[in-house]
Amino acid sequence: MNDDQIPPAPESAGEELARQIRQRRDQAGLSQPKLARMIGYTRQYISRAERPNHNLPSIDLVRALDAALDARGALMSLREKAKKERTNLHMQNGANGSDLLHTGDPSTDSQDAFDLETRPRWRVGHSEVAHVRLMTSALAASENLYGGGMSGEVASAQLRSARRLLDASATPAIRAELFEAVGNLASVVGYAAFDIGDHTTARRCFDFSLSCADEAGSWELRAATLADLARHSTYRGDFDNALTSIELAHVRADRLTLTTRAMIGSIRARLLAFTDRHNEAKTQLTHADDCFADRHLDPIPAWMTYYDEAEHAGSTSRTATALALTTGEPDDAFHRLETAVSRYTDAYPRSRTFARLQLATLHMRIGDPREAAALGRAALPDATTIRSRRIADELGALRETARRHQVITEVAELAEALDTMDHDF
Repeated sequence: MNDDQIPPAPESAGEELARQIRQRRDQAGLSQPKLARMIGYTRQYISRAERPNHNLPSIDLVRALDAALDARGALMSLREKAKKERTNLHMQNGANGSDLLHTGDPSTDSQDAFDLETRPRWRVGHSEVAHVRLMTSALAASENLYGGGMSGEVASAQLRSARRLLDASATPAIRAELFEAVGNLASVVGYAAFDIGDHTTARRCFDFSLSCADEAGSWELRAATLADLARHSTYRGDFDNALTSIELAHVRADRLTLTTRAMIGSIRARLLAFTDRHNEAKTQLTHADDCFADRHLDPIPAWMTYYDEAEHAGSTSRTATALALTTGEPDDAFHRLETAVSRYTDAYPRSRTFARLQLATLHMRIGDPREAAALGRAALPDATTIRSRRIADELGALRETARRHQVITEVAELAEALDTMDHDF
């Protein structure tokens, strides 16, 4: 070997795990879709598990693969070895060059400069889980009131603290609750970042939340996080990835509450409408409405309590609006948006502002421009207090649609008010 030749790095346990899964699947003569159907997952999960530089697959997934591929514990052993390697690497690297929102295994991800030098040695119990849940509730309330600006900054600091708990010892039951609670907190941080247009942070938080959901074995949190990923991709115009995420959220929907099924169904209906699959969208919208109507038959997870009548009306209005713009029949969209506006309480000014602005824009397009102007003016007081990139986008959409009606005095006055608004980020 020449002096300037560098020997290849030895294969890590994580890389070996991915290679072994792919190799054993090939030897068994199974395609990714067929193997996925055998173990109750989707092809995307198999594809990710076979990528050497991707996150470690969850314990449940590796256990299912180990059994299906007759590995006799070999895959489970490799996952455990890979997890220990990542833990050791974390301890060697410390905080230098780390990223709080790195998307690897949530229990071995690196910390940042806000962490103490020593790793936590205490035993986590119910009180720590309750504390994380309380932080999440308070931060979500702040974000709903003021948008994702300062709320996101505070949430990030809280997430740094909460993540350290994942290294503490705990009973299996408490550990599952803790991962679920921290994952829920991560999704709140991600949504705050999404709200102000910090898409890189948003994606990392959602990926971290999804890893936590897998570790906790929480199908509910998994579905809710995949729905957040779908919303995020939709906002960025990536309908293909959005559909993939929401289809993954529907995997084992029998394990989900009716409230969660209504929520993910409303997003799937929206995406079907956005991609011109209108008949499918109508069918999915009806199914989402049916699930929501029966929601009281199931207990509602803490992070889904926000999904009430106002939220369902607002969420499904996106599908109804897309259909209305195609058919020219806006009555259903008007009804859903009006319901959302009337039912959102003062605790949800951002959501109420979204609904008002979207209703105003729809009226400006195919309804009554004077009604649109009144709705737009009613939305401005709240809009000026909310730091949200998405609210700014809605204001811009209303301003654009108002241009065609500026001969109407009320519309011209609204357009002038929109032009003079200071909505800085």
